[in-house]
Amino acid sequence: MDTSLKAVIDLGTNTFHLLIGRVGSDRKIEEVYRKRIYVRLAEEGIGVIADAPYKRGLAALEKFRTVLSTMGTIPVVALGTAALRTAKNGQQFIDEVKANFDIEIQLIDGMTEANLIYEGVRNGVELGTEYSLIMDIGGGSVEFIIGNKSGKFWSRSYPCGVAVLYRKFHKTDPITPGAIQEMNEWLDELCKDLLVAIHEQQPKSLAGASGSFEVLAASESEELLSPTEVSTEFFVKRYDELKYLPLIEIEQIPWIPNERKKLIVVSFALIDWIISKLRTEKIVISPYALKEGIFFTNLL
Repeated sequence: MDTSLKAVIDLGTNTFHLLIGRVGSDRKIEEVYRKRIYVRLAEEGIGVIADAPYKRGLAALEKFRTVLSTMGTIPVVALGTAALRTAKNGQQFIDEVKANFDIEIQLIDGMTEANLIYEGVRNGVELGTEYSLIMDIGGGSVEFIIGNKSGKFWSRSYPCGVAVLYRKFHKTDPITPGAIQEMNEWLDELCKDLLVAIHEQQPKSLAGASGSFEVLAASESEELLSPTEVSTEFFVKRYDELKYLPLIEIEQIPWIPNERKKLIVVSFALIDWIISKLRTEKIVISPYALKEGIFFTNLL
């Protein structure tokens, strides 16, 4: 048995992830196994996990349990985020997973989520002495962290993930300019303290983690294996290409994964909103996020 191996299960609103690996001497994660399954827990709203996504979630964890059973006895941390902490039947799901698969899910709050994301990004990219704004876009929530290589100085979690934004604002196909404007005004109100922190701390760059930023990176290269830097000009070009396309045309764009095509417009609109506040010229896309951050904490 390899005692250095550890396993992390990240149960997000849109995707469930299993990552098995170890931290090498270079402080990089040596992966043994990685699997992402799109479960879309908030497909019919985040207040209750509907029957179909509930079953998809259980099926995903059954697959993860099968993989873990081949690894012997290794430490496993399973963390539940926005959907499981919000849904009325989230605890029921957690109890059923424990009973059926002997996987104990820990619910974490938004601040803990932000701390883990910071640890992941700090070990995934070269943060400098200047402040960066770290942004992790999930299905149910979005985490913002202001920090540099020395530490995290400010963080918040907001209930404005892409599944939430889609249900609230993307009510026509394609979305309308008025809906995007309404979304921007709603974000201005929801994230008032973020805008104050940006004004006070003056972060010089945007460091993006997780799904929507991975899609942006994939529009340049096929796989995100190391930090990717793109200009905000490049992002705006990509966003303008798809902003008002109907879904049937978005489905023909090869660099957007099929599972993300439906939500890509609101996710890019969210990135565009924060860029307008930050006024940065570059986006650094981290290969590490929450699940990788766990490897660098005492949770494992």
